Amino acid sequence: METLFFLFLLMFFIIYLFAYFLVFRNWSPRIRPEASSCFISFFHGTPAVLLATYALFSNKARGFSSPNTPTENLVLEYSIAYFITDLLHYLVFFPQDVLFIGHHLATLFVFVTCRYLASHGAFAVLSLLILAEVTSACQNTWTLASVRRDDAEFAGKIYHLLSPPFYAFYSVVRGILGPLFVYEMFVFYVSGAADHVIPKWVWISWLVVVTSAISVSILWISNLWVQLYRERRGDLDKKVR
Repeated sequence: METLFFLFLLMFFIIYLFAYFLVFRNWSPRIRPEASSCFISFFHGTPAVLLATYALFSNKARGFSSPNTPTENLVLEYSIAYFITDLLHYLVFFPQDVLFIGHHLATLFVFVTCRYLASHGAFAVLSLLILAEVTSACQNTWTLASVRRDDAEFAGKIYHLLSPPFYAFYSVVRGILGPLFVYEMFVFYVSGAADHVIPKWVWISWLVVVTSAISVSILWISNLWVQLYRERRGDLDKKVR
């Protein structure tokens, strides 16, 4: 299967421009970039989950050290193209956002080394992609509602309605399922079972990146739970008064 990376990159770039100049053209210049980023994420998150799931289940020899199949490589290229596009978005509009820029660079490192260097381990990487992106549609809807909740009543209603279930869903995936899967990765790779096909420094770096990303995600959602509690407590106090 020939590479479709450049086609995917062009596709995400066009989608971003379409969102910025047409879909959100009447939105405030302050939030148009973030909204456009959410828009291209809609075209990556759920499709990537479906494609990755299909790729994994169609590989009968799947395992933490199994060779990448053409379909798995295609999904990796799809995600690499998306993260490069979104990375450019941050470099242009939010160069001071070191956390997200670092996140995207680290994620790209994992995808690129899996696709072009190791050529093995896509089962682990795509499984993590599924766990990372399964909440994407909900998160992007929540984010769009969040940035417009102060000036659009409908957005405010969606934000308040969606926050608890989104936080709960995200907490389960990133706080429970993610760590459990990373633990399985750790046990397998530390055993040395993959050292003959995946360089040790590669799988060690994967584990470091993934563990760091999950830790930041848990901290992020914890802060949102605290913020939600304060907001609901404040609303309750206003009603009592």
